[in-house]
Amino acid sequence: MNITKKLADFARYQRTMRELNSLDSRQLNDLGITKGDIKNIARGTYAA
Repeated sequence: MNITKKLADFARYQRTMRELNSLDSRQLNDLGITKGDIKNIARGTYAA
């Protein structure tokens, strides 16, 4: 894996974390997720 891909993946992870953390519990509940799920979703390891 090259450095450009790693940087792009990390930027995507940070963007996902930022966007999901900006939502309140009601909004997350509407999406079917909890605050505890956010890190796994951002990593791409979330299994519903």
